[in-house]
Amino acid sequence: MLKSTINPNIYHGNNHKSNFFEGWYFKIEHPTRNLTYCFIPGIFMEGNKVQHHSFIQIINGHDINFKYIKFHKEDFIACKDRFEISIGENMFSLNRISLNINRDGEKIKGKLNFSHIIEWPDTILNPGSMGFYNYLTFMQCYTQVCAMDGMVEGSLNINGENVDFTGGKVYIEKNWGSAFPYSYIWAQGNCFTGREVSITCSIGHIPFFVTSFTGFLIGIYVKGTFYKFTTINRSKLSIGYEKDKLILQSHNREYSIEIDASYNKGDFVNLFAPRDERMIPIAAETLQGKINLTIYDERKKQIIFEDSCINAGVEFCGKYRILAEL
Repeated sequence: MLKSTINPNIYHGNNHKSNFFEGWYFKIEHPTRNLTYCFIPGIFMEGNKVQHHSFIQIINGHDINFKYIKFHKEDFIACKDRFEISIGENMFSLNRISLNINRDGEKIKGKLNFSHIIEWPDTILNPGSMGFYNYLTFMQCYTQVCAMDGMVEGSLNINGENVDFTGGKVYIEKNWGSAFPYSYIWAQGNCFTGREVSITCSIGHIPFFVTSFTGFLIGIYVKGTFYKFTTINRSKLSIGYEKDKLILQSHNREYSIEIDASYNKGDFVNLFAPRDERMIPIAAETLQGKINLTIYDERKKQIIFEDSCINAGVEFCGKYRILAEL
């Protein structure tokens, strides 16, 4: 158990028989075309073993298309000492994926290699992006940013079309636990005007013993510098909404940021997520969002970075608007 705590990327379900899920999120962006794909491999186990299964969710961001492909639980295989999982003939790891899907109207085959991976900086005391919360065994849902950014090499044959993703970008994260938060907001982008820039934001309702709180983590990587705004480092957060726009503002002693994530309501698909011992379509996500990011240096009293990102992921779940009130 300690191995998976200090290395949150790897599989956590070896000692679980029910009431457990784990899923990894791979977002792949084409270097020149407005084409973004997302592959979400995972496993779901609950009290009724009939419902146990593994899965691969697929999002085509350009065509606003989504598929949830079920596999047998036994098709899921995970390495115990490193981040590498397989579902049937499909393999996923931090450095590559290999796909051979021919089911439910989807035919995708090929290999993609990932390099120049930017990981979330951590320590043994604060492992992964959730930090010391990883040592607590009673959390409803854990999250881990595996790769803030990375370069892609390789191609996929997607329903008869050969698509070369070489020179594109990859982002990888994961979740595991007993259920998804009942309310959360998520935004992510690494297709900025400046190539060495990426951002991820997660905000959720966190049950904690007999109470609850709004927890958040925001990570920003800009050309060798990593900025963290999190519950753990006592950053402050405000959440605002305008028409088809999410506005996040956060600050700590050194920096403040503003993140404007805009979207079209018609571009969302409903992803499946664990809730009440079922996998149900409760997470609304688009891969056609736009993020405007501003970083302000509190000591120098000046803006030190401004840029915008296309093909951003934006996701909402549950009564997410109440997060601004908690």
